Amino acid sequence: MSIIGSNLQVVRARIDAAARAADRDPGDIALLAVSKTFTQDAVRAAYEAGQREFGENYVQEAIGKIASLSDLPLVWHFIGPIQSNKTRAIAENFDWVHSVEREKIALRLAESRSAERDPLNICLQVNVSGEASKSGVAPEGVRALAEAVRALPRLRLRGLMAIPEPSGDIALQRLRCAGLRQLLAQLNEEDFGLDTLSMGMSQDLESAVTEGATIVRIGTAIFGERKRA
Repeated sequence: MSIIGSNLQVVRARIDAAARAADRDPGDIALLAVSKTFTQDAVRAAYEAGQREFGENYVQEAIGKIASLSDLPLVWHFIGPIQSNKTRAIAENFDWVHSVEREKIALRLAESRSAERDPLNICLQVNVSGEASKSGVAPEGVRALAEAVRALPRLRLRGLMAIPEPSGDIALQRLRCAGLRQLLAQLNEEDFGLDTLSMGMSQDLESAVTEGATIVRIGTAIFGERKRA
């Protein structure tokens, strides 16, 4: 078994243990392997170990990777900041987008999504930590953005995503994840019918699973440390 395959086993065991500790079904939590900056060979190694869903942050890098791996039945998620001039490429190449924070971006994605393809799955990125440098709509703006996205054609609003400020404090990790869960619950009280909480990374996946994550986005724990320029 490859190192990536072994790492995937460890990550899946962590998800399983966290889910069972929270009295959740591990099958309700999807593992998204964040393959940004890693090669198509690394993705193929993960595929051979049973991984099917992959997350990318950089559009140009991702497009080349998606094309090179078109022989595999993979599901591609865009999870990085979205520039207006990249919306067409994202809409044409991805199955999910986790990082919608403005109505303008959602509108451009809708306009660029082919009617012949399944609707593009959308998560709204929420700035749960209140960081000035962090992308995401403020919690108080979530409902209005959700309403706008829900009304657009060729998009399917699925849920919410967050990248909380890194912290080794488990209580703080859980508090921020709980905040996102509560926002989703509030929207569903108004019949938005959302089913996705995209939260949790290599360092805080247990806290995210405890608080209801349905997708955890794991990169380092699967592929290793990224090379710094």
